[in-house]
Amino acid sequence: MNHFLDIHKTDKHALRAIIDDAKAVKSARVGQPKAAPDAELPLKDRMVALIFEKPSTRTRTSFDVGVRQMGGQTMVLSGSEMQLGHGETIADTARVLSRYVDMIMIRTFDESVLEEMAEYASVPVINGLTDRTHPCQIMADVLTFEEHRGPIAGKKVVWCGDGNNVCASFLHAAGQFGFDLTFSGPVQLDPEPEFVGWARGQGSSVVIERDPAKAVEGADLIVADTWVSMHDAQSARERRHNMLRPYQVNAELMRQAKDDALFMHCLPAHREEEVTSEIMDGPHSVIWDEAENRLHAQKAIMKWCLQG
Repeated sequence: MNHFLDIHKTDKHALRAIIDDAKAVKSARVGQPKAAPDAELPLKDRMVALIFEKPSTRTRTSFDVGVRQMGGQTMVLSGSEMQLGHGETIADTARVLSRYVDMIMIRTFDESVLEEMAEYASVPVINGLTDRTHPCQIMADVLTFEEHRGPIAGKKVVWCGDGNNVCASFLHAAGQFGFDLTFSGPVQLDPEPEFVGWARGQGSSVVIERDPAKAVEGADLIVADTWVSMHDAQSARERRHNMLRPYQVNAELMRQAKDDALFMHCLPAHREEEVTSEIMDGPHSVIWDEAENRLHAQKAIMKWCLQG
C-alpha cells in the first residue's frame, strides 16, 4: 500500500513511473468516448471515498471520472456531513472508513488532517489539496509540460505571484524532477523557507527575483495562480491586489521569456487579474491540456497507490 501525500515524500523513481504511466493511460484513450471504461480495470469492484472539506470543480470531477473509467465506484463526502475532526477524531474516522472503502482522497485545510488520516488508515490516502501543498496538480503540470516540450529536467520554471500551496508543490517537483524554479512576487508572499531549502538541497536552483521582467528571462514555463482565496475577507483581497498587480502575466511579460515558453494556471482563474485573457487564450497557453491531465495523472497515482 502506498499513500500519495506530497511530491517530496514520494520516491523520485516512483514519481517518474507515475508520469510515464499517465502518458500511457492518456494515449490508450485516444479516440474513445469520454465515458468509456479503460481496457484494463484496475479499480474493478473497488470503492473510493472522496472527502471534500473544501469545494472543488476539477478535483472532484477528475477523481470521480477517473475512478469510474477504471471500473470503480466513488462515495463523495463533505466535511460538514462527516463532522470531520469534530464529532469524531480524524484517527477514528480513518479506521472506520478503512473498513468500508479501498482508498481515500481528501481535500482539506490543515495538513495535519491529511497526515493523521494517513497514519491511521489501513487503505491508501491521497492528498487532493491542503493549505500547504497541491501535489496532484503539479503531477498534471509536469505531464503537460513534457507532452509539449519533452523532459522537464534542466528547464526553467517561473512562478509569478503568491508563494502558495501550488507553488510549494512546484518547489517539491523541482527537487524531484530536476528543474530550476524562479519565484517572483512580493516579499510578504514568499514561499515557505522550508520548501525553498528542500528544493535547493536536492540540487535545484531556486531564485527569488522581485522584478518579474528579469525573472522570466529565459523561462521555459511561466505559472500563475489566483491572487485571492474564496475564503479571504474583502479587506484582504484589496491588500493582495495592490501587492500583486505588478506580477500579472500579460503579453508584455511573456515577451521577456523564451519564444516557445508555455503558460500554465491550475484554474479557476480571475481573468484580467493574475493573467490576461490574451495570454490564457493565446498560443503560449496550455491550461486546457493541463486541466484535462488532472484526470490522467490522478488515474496513474491511484493505480500506483494500490500496487503497493
